[in-house]
Amino acid sequence: MEILMAIVIGVLFMSATYLMLSKSLLRIIIGTGILSHGAHLLLLTMGGLKKGAAPLLGEQASSYTDPLPQALILTAIVISFGVTSFFLVLAYRSYQELGTDNMDRLRGNEKK
Repeated sequence: MEILMAIVIGVLFMSATYLMLSKSLLRIIIGTGILSHGAHLLLLTMGGLKKGAAPLLGEQASSYTDPLPQALILTAIVISFGVTSFFLVLAYRSYQELGTDNMDRLRGNEKK
């Protein structure tokens, strides 16, 4: 299962890098979202894909699941949601003011 997750994470990182290198601001935002999903899966996979009981069983439990990777991923999901929503509002406002989402035009390197 870990091999399959490593392949999926690699594909997510590859597609996120491709999207973040494009000229469109919306593609860059989608790329950062995909990159954060890849990081969440990486945290989950590195924490170990174990089958076990609930994390709160007491000290005499024979098998349990470590809750720390799940807590880290939940925190990362909330942070990435906030960052993505901020990027979307920023892109919408820049499109309203400048009329384009092309990164070269936003930098002033390309003429209309």
